Amino acid sequence: MRFSEDNVAEYAITIEDVERAAETIRGQVLRTPLVPAPRLSQLTGATVCVKHENMQPTGSFKERGAATKLESLDPDERRRGVIAMSAGNHAQAVAYHARRLGIPATIVMPEGTPLVKAENTRSYGARVILEGETLYESAARAREIADQEGLVFVHPYDDPKVMAGQGTIALEMLADAPDLDQIVVPIGGGGLISGIAVAAKALRPGIEIVGVEAALYPSFRNAILGEHRPIGGATLAEGIAVKTVGQLPLPIVRDLVSTIIPVEEPLIERAVNAYATLQRTMAEGAGAAGLAAMMAQPELFKGKRVGLVLCGGNIDARILASVMVRELERDDRITSFRITSNDRPGLLGRVASLLGSLGANILEVSHGRLFLDVPAKGVSIDITIETRDRQHTLEVFEALAAEGLAPQRIESRSLPEAAF
Repeated sequence: MRFSEDNVAEYAITIEDVERAAETIRGQVLRTPLVPAPRLSQLTGATVCVKHENMQPTGSFKERGAATKLESLDPDERRRGVIAMSAGNHAQAVAYHARRLGIPATIVMPEGTPLVKAENTRSYGARVILEGETLYESAARAREIADQEGLVFVHPYDDPKVMAGQGTIALEMLADAPDLDQIVVPIGGGGLISGIAVAAKALRPGIEIVGVEAALYPSFRNAILGEHRPIGGATLAEGIAVKTVGQLPLPIVRDLVSTIIPVEEPLIERAVNAYATLQRTMAEGAGAAGLAAMMAQPELFKGKRVGLVLCGGNIDARILASVMVRELERDDRITSFRITSNDRPGLLGRVASLLGSLGANILEVSHGRLFLDVPAKGVSIDITIETRDRQHTLEVFEALAAEGLAPQRIESRSLPEAAF
């Protein structure tokens, strides 16, 4: 840790900045609950509490930093208006609080931004400009417009006011649960974890701050550990898919964060599903990253009191449905198999009756005679079934085999044993 002559760490923000931000946003941003999570505790071996930032009006923690920044503007800056670049949560937070404060807002979003996110941002009264293939290109365009029109640029993470606003989460968590051993925080550009780290370490120097990155975007690990892991790819955790770390958060993360855990896509999916089925709440991929880290390295958390920051819940309903079905497949509760046999009357009815007697629910059946890998007098039947659990699925397969039907699995996609 770097210290100045008066023995105060030379960071972009201090605990006093975070405390002032808390006063600024009081009554303007929801004080979200810290909720005990007994089923997640059972899953991970730790005593888990979840900070539900997905309950904010726009669905994420970004409102804290946006409100803090916008409230700090002087009358002339408010009159001129603000501009931000974002593909989702930051855009909506800036637009929402700009409308509340009567500040004109412009948001530059990548051209490939999902229509629903662009429309949600427009619904808060912002001018939305779709330009650039990547967020980096959108940021460059946003700065050009800011210079041309005299707008105030509101950066999503590389801004002291934004960082301080995000740090108010730690004040609330430690007020509600002062005995936490660890706070687990997803990392994108670093604004959230840097604010939390400064506040939490000032209040409880012994607390551990654990960062979590999507394995496809190990930007902070590369910057801090000198690694050269490739960056990029399609991730469910698009909210933390950042290629360039914040320069203001970087020294804070380097000094105050205990470790940074990379999490792979299957575990992010599993964590989204766990929030939905065990905690009964919606988590986007980035929001579920902390829980994914606990499942990836349970030995780091076992027996400890852990605060999970569920930083956002803006997940597309179709993506959530897909994730939940895929998890059923991984648990062998939804299974597809093929039966190849002689084509004789009653075969399909026989198979259906047998599955019914075994308590399996048939979801889909495909009956084919024209495939070249099937004998001319043969037939193949592709069946997808739902069962109670993996053991039940095994019993169904054994019963089918005992009847001479020889079922063959199709596209098994189970997680490796280490993930369970």
